Amino acid sequence: MDKKKEFQSSIKVHEGIPHPPSINPDVLTKSGRKKRKKYSADEFVTGILSGNRTILSQAITLVESSLPEHYETAQSIIEKCLPFSSRSIRIGITGVPGAGKSTFIETFGLHITAAGRKLAVLTIDPSSKQTKGSILGDKTRMEQLSIHPGAFIRPSPTTGTLGGVARKTRETIILCEAAGFDTILVETVGVGQSETAVHSMVDFFLLLMLAGAGDELQGIKRGIMEMADLIAITKADGTNKVIAENARISFQNALHLFPKKSSGWLPLVQTCSAMTNTGIEELWEIIMEYFSFTRNSGYFDTFRKEQEVIRMHNTIIEYLNNSFYNHKEVRILVPEIERQLYEGTITSYKAAIKLLDKYFKRHTE
Repeated sequence: MDKKKEFQSSIKVHEGIPHPPSINPDVLTKSGRKKRKKYSADEFVTGILSGNRTILSQAITLVESSLPEHYETAQSIIEKCLPFSSRSIRIGITGVPGAGKSTFIETFGLHITAAGRKLAVLTIDPSSKQTKGSILGDKTRMEQLSIHPGAFIRPSPTTGTLGGVARKTRETIILCEAAGFDTILVETVGVGQSETAVHSMVDFFLLLMLAGAGDELQGIKRGIMEMADLIAITKADGTNKVIAENARISFQNALHLFPKKSSGWLPLVQTCSAMTNTGIEELWEIIMEYFSFTRNSGYFDTFRKEQEVIRMHNTIIEYLNNSFYNHKEVRILVPEIERQLYEGTITSYKAAIKLLDKYFKRHTE
């Protein structure tokens, strides 16, 4: 008997087709990361106006970039979005360490979204000096708000700017407003010089204070108190209620000693608890009362125009800064100048002049 016939089976196996790779090689870069589609300025704007959050996030990343090749596209996006901005209320939030800013913002944000408003939270994170990225990661600190369909949280690294204010927060506000967010919260790192910058880009300034942490009136700069439109004493729950109320009275009395605000608004002090959700609605009502007051008086529009002037000057400074440090000859010379400074063979003043001479192509003796 033929051996081949002896072992024949009724089952026939087909070779089939080769199995495709689990990851499409056409969407990967050499590093193994997925390629990000490159949009034109008009495509970015169309996506932002349609409320596409992925495109909004990519546009914000482009605006935050310090790469020269991104600057023109970013500015074009901002210009095209400007006519669709300025339709929101902008609230700056800061507070002393331990005041529970993130917990407060989550509870406060959930109250705002429950009222049917669209909320964008721009949190200014301290940057890592090594990676230049955000350290705290506010999306992990606001778990409920970060997944709410009516909220958008964007942590931005400070990238070493004065007081911890992100370089492009103003531009990010414009993009978020164009995307349809009618309420913008800007959270700063903490009490310091950054608050002055934030005050120049928001309509309302909320200061969070913690009762029972020593001499409250000595623990905060007078300038921050003068900027505040509302002070909230946080963690007013349990046995801390009485302490918080005493702190509220102390702060309210102290505010009477400050000069009258240019808005004509008399700042208030309220207690609240993010944990028990008490006092949150009252805070929101005060803020709404402020916006009604300033719109009726005309201060709202006047202050917005003043902020536009500030933004112009900041844009000039930003452009010159980027142009200087991205200048080819300056970039080449900087390491050598820094080496001379470390060796003590040149003064800081002379070093700066040498770099400026190189930038302006002036004759250096």
